[in-house]
Amino acid sequence: MRYCFIFIAFVSLLCSCKGAQPTDDADVLVKVKDRTLGRSEIKQLIPRGLSSADSLLLAESLEKKWVKDALVYDVALRNLEGEDKAEVDKLVEEYRHSLIRYRYQEQLIRERLSSEFQESDKLSYYEENQKKFVLDKALVKGLFLKIPVDAPGLSDVKGWYRSTSEASLEKIEKYSVQNASIYDYFYDKWVDFDQVMDNIPVHVSNANDFLKANKFVEVSDSTYCYLLNIKEYLPVGGVAPYDYASAQIVEMLTNLRKVEFLKKFEEELYNDAVRSGDVEFYTEP
Repeated sequence: MRYCFIFIAFVSLLCSCKGAQPTDDADVLVKVKDRTLGRSEIKQLIPRGLSSADSLLLAESLEKKWVKDALVYDVALRNLEGEDKAEVDKLVEEYRHSLIRYRYQEQLIRERLSSEFQESDKLSYYEENQKKFVLDKALVKGLFLKIPVDAPGLSDVKGWYRSTSEASLEKIEKYSVQNASIYDYFYDKWVDFDQVMDNIPVHVSNANDFLKANKFVEVSDSTYCYLLNIKEYLPVGGVAPYDYASAQIVEMLTNLRKVEFLKKFEEELYNDAVRSGDVEFYTEP
């Protein structure tokens, strides 16, 4: 992952250095005609914690890549034929146009558009758009424990975890502080069933069938005992509950608000330009 970041940053560096001149000539590491690469720019790409030897090797590799790119770019610029070059220039200008437009729209949205919604608006949208919240994964409420097989009192825990009484939960909480590798209480919220099962050495090919047949899951391997109490579940294909879908609802409403805002902004801009004479329409003679 670290070197993926370095590659992305280096690609940005290649683009930014074409034709750029550093303000401090002492910083120049290498020059290819009118393009320069600075020591400080390479230094920013070297991850912290690398040894001096590794840092030097990486710096030399980045420098060589930059020089190769600059040379290939220069040759391509001189040899690219007219129509191809014109097409490239057109694409670059179109991209520049789109990028400037996008950046300005995002700036407008940040400055002028609220991301707050009334709870009643969120609830109305949820109720009117149930088909948009169909679950592609099962959800569960419950309790999960992962306990070493040699932990003391394990047989007692196997009885406690099946009960939802306050007394049993209190015993589990006290026990887990000293003995459990994982204690996850989610009786009060919906969680992704697949994420829960990632902690348990059991293969589930069909979540709906598994949840219909199992209220309790109790599995052991050579190291741990895994205990899962499934208090409630919602199957794949069901409708996500409002509290679980809340973040998605906000995202959807925000996108709708953005579209409406930008549509209104463009329409007002158009009308103002026409009224002021900045836009002129010509009819055929």
